[in-house]
Amino acid sequence: MKRYLLGLALLGLAGPLFAQNEDDALRYSRLQFGGTARTLGIGGASTSLGADLGTLNSNPAGLGLFQRSEVSFSPGFGLGSADARVTNVAGASSLKDSRNSLHIANLAAAFTSRRPDSDNDDWRGGTLAFGFTRVNDFNNSFSYRSTVPDSRSLFQRLREPRLAPGQTVKGLHDELDDQFGTGNYENLDGLAYGNYLTNFDPVAPGSNEQVVTIPSSLQRTRVTQEETVLTTGSQTQFDIGYGASYRDRLYIGGALGIVGTHFNSTSELRETNDEAATTSSFGSLTFRDELRSQGTGFNGRLGLIYRPLDWLRVGVSAQTPTFFQFDDTYNSSLATQFRQPVSVDGQTITSARANTQELKLAYRLNTPWRLNGGASVILGKYGFVSADAELVDYSQARFRSAPDLQNGDNYAFTDENNRISQLYGSVVNLRVGAEARLDVFRVRAGYAHYGDPFKDSSFDRSQEYYTGGLGIRQGNVTADLAGVYTTFNRVYSPYTLVDGSQPQVQMNANRFTTTFTLGFQF
Repeated sequence: MKRYLLGLALLGLAGPLFAQNEDDALRYSRLQFGGTARTLGIGGASTSLGADLGTLNSNPAGLGLFQRSEVSFSPGFGLGSADARVTNVAGASSLKDSRNSLHIANLAAAFTSRRPDSDNDDWRGGTLAFGFTRVNDFNNSFSYRSTVPDSRSLFQRLREPRLAPGQTVKGLHDELDDQFGTGNYENLDGLAYGNYLTNFDPVAPGSNEQVVTIPSSLQRTRVTQEETVLTTGSQTQFDIGYGASYRDRLYIGGALGIVGTHFNSTSELRETNDEAATTSSFGSLTFRDELRSQGTGFNGRLGLIYRPLDWLRVGVSAQTPTFFQFDDTYNSSLATQFRQPVSVDGQTITSARANTQELKLAYRLNTPWRLNGGASVILGKYGFVSADAELVDYSQARFRSAPDLQNGDNYAFTDENNRISQLYGSVVNLRVGAEARLDVFRVRAGYAHYGDPFKDSSFDRSQEYYTGGLGIRQGNVTADLAGVYTTFNRVYSPYTLVDGSQPQVQMNANRFTTTFTLGFQF
């Protein structure tokens, strides 16, 4: 029963804000490149480079290129903005919103052991490294406003209750009566019933069949709709890795990663009756929904870098799926204000409010494999040019039940996993970057294109990254600064209707992140 009730709650609003559907599988699988300011400044194109603490997270074979031990710390600041508007409703206005964040992009240490040049051993040295890297940023906020006809409003969603298999409207009526009597609301349909927004009327006099209707005193022809959606949190990875050098030509490495995920989302949808000449008693409603998600997982990584020529390096790496365990908590509330008091069972009602019970669920998620390949051209003392390609098949993400965990159950996730397979496909993410060396100074630039994971879509959800950076090397100290400008898009609907006419919101967003890395070699 718990799983069924959650399903009803999730159908109240559209998928991106709620857990355990295809949107969440994509959110936790679609990573961003991270690391030191040097790695960020070259667009993350580090698979074949090595000798940088950012490679621990991408290709641990790069650890084998270290000549000296090193520690570094990389704080960062992100400034994001979004422009959202309803695209399938005439006269909708565009609103801008912003969200800023402070974070630690990378914190790492490498401990290197090198054999002396007089030693003829083929294994020339090795490096053990520990690192913390931010691999995903969930901080975003967007708002929109439009005027929609009643037939496309939240009232229309309330006329279309979400029934369990085999359940009738009459059966739902009996269930919502129980929720109303106890005050233990469990879904959007229950919240609407508790706010006196819906009735259950017979199809015909004497009929046992019922339909859901809006009380005649609340009917309106159109409504002003506003919503703000706020998401916060991040995904971070702690790695332990080792890389070794064979004849200073072949470099081999491996790493284990522990991933922590923290994601919060809050949406607040408001509908207001702005019709001056209406006799409707409806004034406004506010539907608020919150999700808090905490997850931990682990993965493994193996990599190779080969230097066939002094000026050429090629590298490959493979990362296993991240095996996650999540704990989610949901809360929803609905509040209504009436223009004129309404009479219900002899009571005069001017306002109403209802809250759902706090729902807690535990489950597991496996993200896809990640395969990387790259090549770098070393331009002597003048710098380098590097390029990467990453293959990810997002259709391979899978939810799994967690009956052994508190708040877990035996739910099979068959429909959710089938939908992941149907919607998503393989993408090739491209990264390219370069560094110019000017005595002790470094100048960097890069670009990355992360492809659209949807198989068939008229809307482009690819991500673009434009990067640049500066650095200085002075004795044992290094200082680097990087900037990453990211653009990405999203399509969102606040709820779903049977005929698919719900408002569709297009959100165009960008984020500028600056990262400073201070390093010390010893």
